[in-house]
Amino acid sequence: MPTESQTPRERSPRRDSQPRRVTVVPGGPVLIEGPVELCLDDGTTVVSDRFQVAVCACRRSRTYPFCDASHRRKRR
Repeated sequence: MPTESQTPRERSPRRDSQPRRVTVVPGGPVLIEGPVELCLDDGTTVVSDRFQVAVCACRRSRTYPFCDASHRRKRR
């Protein structure tokens, strides 16, 4: 069981030595090669085993922390 002093990287080390690719899409989501484990600011953890995960950067997503393309809608 991990202690509170451990970082997320220490809790779940990668099985291979390849770096994880992260792509920031201007005006859109942050794309992360999966699988991923996201540690949210409220202390909860969300896991996705998809090969690529779109993480919301605008907080408009109904499925936050995952992107649902809400950033595409125009603001009035």
